[in-house]
Amino acid sequence: MRDSLSVVISAYNEGESVEALHKELVKVCKDLPLKNYELIFVDDGSKDDTYAKCRKLQQKDAHIKIVRLRRNFGHEIAMTAGMDYAKGEAVVFMDADLQHPPVYIKEMVKYWQEGMDIVLTKRVENKATSKVYDFCAWAFYKVLNFLSDTNIPAKTPDFRLIDRKFIDFLKQFNEHDRLFRGLLSWAMPNDKVKVIDFVAPERFAGCSKYNFRKSLTLALNSIVQFSTKPLRLSIYLGLLTALLSGILGLWVIVEHFVMKQPTPGYATIMTTVIFIGSVQLIVLGIIGEYIGKIHMEVKGRPLYIAEYNEKAEKNDK
Repeated sequence: MRDSLSVVISAYNEGESVEALHKELVKVCKDLPLKNYELIFVDDGSKDDTYAKCRKLQQKDAHIKIVRLRRNFGHEIAMTAGMDYAKGEAVVFMDADLQHPPVYIKEMVKYWQEGMDIVLTKRVENKATSKVYDFCAWAFYKVLNFLSDTNIPAKTPDFRLIDRKFIDFLKQFNEHDRLFRGLLSWAMPNDKVKVIDFVAPERFAGCSKYNFRKSLTLALNSIVQFSTKPLRLSIYLGLLTALLSGILGLWVIVEHFVMKQPTPGYATIMTTVIFIGSVQLIVLGIIGEYIGKIHMEVKGRPLYIAEYNEKAEKNDK
């Protein structure tokens, strides 16, 4: 019937934003043509008052559910936890910083009820980022899609609606270092997907929690998760260095015996050794990344540990 919706909101140190976000969400959701909706706030191990403010909001609004992760597991796992507890026939994922405007949920639900199983958003402008950041993001997706066997569209954040049948399918994946939008791209149908353009406003408060280190880690995980091309490229790199070494060797022979101009040995040897040694370290690093991922995954540890608050308690203040 497509008449119930879960909205999963990932929040990490967003105590300044959750109340304003809740106000916007209620304004939108109460006018949706649905029998029921729930707002699932996922507190990803926040160190500020995010959880306390969510509990206060829950006392006023019975639609609010809270998933509290025991520590900061990261944005991808926070979305996974929210998805695990969601009960709606479709799930909307969004961040708590108000850069994913709730007003677009109405359009998402409209397309979903018309038959679309997945409704994505495409960020045509981000008022909170610089030109340098936008260029880096563009370059990242170019490299990612070149190295990946799964095409992941650029400028499509995790602000999206997914139908229950795809939610149930995604719940079967247990990777720890996951890229949620990559998993969805891997499973996405071609005929029942709609894309909505939107403009991301400035953050309501605070600053982005994705620093350079986290962004780089996500980039490396994304490449390793969806492709073995780096391993194949390391083979090509090895072949290239072997070819260059062979050419250099032939040049030394020609220079010594034909041109009668012996090449100084020390410089040639050091250049060759450093070059080949660098290539070996790169190749070993690539192999190590894959082995490291295998090492972490085969342990079979739970993705997260969390407590679930389905409703407010009388002793909540």
